[in-house]
Amino acid sequence: MDLKASKLELIQAILKIDNESIIEKMTNMLRKEQGDFWNELSTEQQQEIKKGLAELDEGKRVSYNSFVKKIS
Repeated sequence: MDLKASKLELIQAILKIDNESIIEKMTNMLRKEQGDFWNELSTEQQQEIKKGLAELDEGKRVSYNSFVKKIS
């Protein structure tokens, strides 16, 4: 059986599943296989994101309108 036929067969089998738990397990498995984008980021990128989240937690925010004015 070729890959395309296998994919179609798998899709048909998934469409027949009524058990939410099985669907959730399959979704989790596929997500693990695809990997986490976080691990693909450089250390510098990860640090910048963490810094931004920390600033948000500290209440350091800029309104959207203020941001747009700043970059315009």
